Amino acid sequence: MNKVLSTLSLVFILSLPSVAQEYQQDVNFFELQVAQPVHTGDKIEVLELFWYRCPHCYALESYLNKWLKNKPDFVEFVRFPAVLNRSWAFDARVYYTFVALGLVDRLHEPYFEAIHEEKKQFRSLEQVADWVAEQGLDPQPILDTFNSFGVDSMVAHAADMSGRYETDGVPTIIIDGKYRTKVSWAGGHNELIDLMNYLAQRAQTERTN
Repeated sequence: MNKVLSTLSLVFILSLPSVAQEYQQDVNFFELQVAQPVHTGDKIEVLELFWYRCPHCYALESYLNKWLKNKPDFVEFVRFPAVLNRSWAFDARVYYTFVALGLVDRLHEPYFEAIHEEKKQFRSLEQVADWVAEQGLDPQPILDTFNSFGVDSMVAHAADMSGRYETDGVPTIIIDGKYRTKVSWAGGHNELIDLMNYLAQRAQTERTN
């Protein structure tokens, strides 16, 4: 009986996924040269650098939304608009206007969809305000907030951190201000979600050791 149990135990162990062997540093993920502060306190930060006009970011949204429903309790997700050149600052300003007004849950996904599904071209504050009105909301707070000092500060911070995160494109995922990965490095969207969970657990273990 003991021999049978030992054999079954060995088969079970061998059948477990060898996560440490599956993911290779400097292939599937990279460690930042300088670790960056996180926004999430004791929780492990999983941060997505995105750009509203990026089709790859839009494609990742559904996977992230599904993951958010089942993410580990010790993880907190942070959206972060990348500012890799001057033209990207407009969309970062749109996002942080939504943040300042508490409208991210209401407008983040619809704005993404308006660009990629409806092919809307948002080039000015007035166009964004008109679109907000189409969503059944008062556009005046958008007009009042878009160029505010608070939004200016958040956009400047995003531009600074985009460089510190060492990214050259989006979407990029930063785990706990330390690890950087992408869909292509992980091998696909579902593979990225698995890798995010692995790196979050790794970061959690490193924090406690």
